[in-house]
Amino acid sequence: MDSMIKVNGAGKAVEYGEITYEKFCNKRSLNLDGNHRCSLLCPNCPRQTKYTNHGLKVAGTDISEKDFDKCIKFFGHINFEGQYSDPVHHPKFLDMLKKCYDNKVFATIQHASAAKPFNWYMKAFKINPNAKWRFSIDGLPKDSHKYRINQDGEKLFRVMKKCVSITKSKPLWQYIVFKYNENDIETCKQMARDIGVDFYVVKSSRWNGKDDPLMPSEKWRL
Repeated sequence: MDSMIKVNGAGKAVEYGEITYEKFCNKRSLNLDGNHRCSLLCPNCPRQTKYTNHGLKVAGTDISEKDFDKCIKFFGHINFEGQYSDPVHHPKFLDMLKKCYDNKVFATIQHASAAKPFNWYMKAFKINPNAKWRFSIDGLPKDSHKYRINQDGEKLFRVMKKCVSITKSKPLWQYIVFKYNENDIETCKQMARDIGVDFYVVKSSRWNGKDDPLMPSEKWRL
């Protein structure tokens, strides 16, 4: 069997030796948008700009148990992302988290909606304590709804704080910069330190023209 080489993100070749295709896939990551639901109405999200603003239903469906089992078999890391959906809205999401844990597949979760009951999150953290959660709170928790319409940012902050004490992977606070929150970055960074989470500032390029009221100053734009 041929020796296989992987080139990592830095362009450096990593020798894997003689491995099967399945083992090779287990070294790889999958970005999974596993459903088509989200309870938020973020104005610059593709859900709105490509679908609901034009009177269209958001396309997509839930990934099936059979297809997810294939993902578990062939990937060593699954990133439950939220480009068009929020992962927690999949009806079998807790089962998916457990399968990742049972099969030693590292799971990362991007979450913003805060749509589930508080106890649901406690169950999710305990089902897979190895998972890494990335919480999207854009600004002070009380202000995050100004972009993430329908979000309870203060509830999500409490969920994130509780996550620290249950999961083994340090949670991440993801913070997109807008006009209304660009002066709160340092305050929120200190809040993140105080509760023991990582803090990540995101510059966006999704603006609805030069008069977009959400657009921050130039240094915070892409």
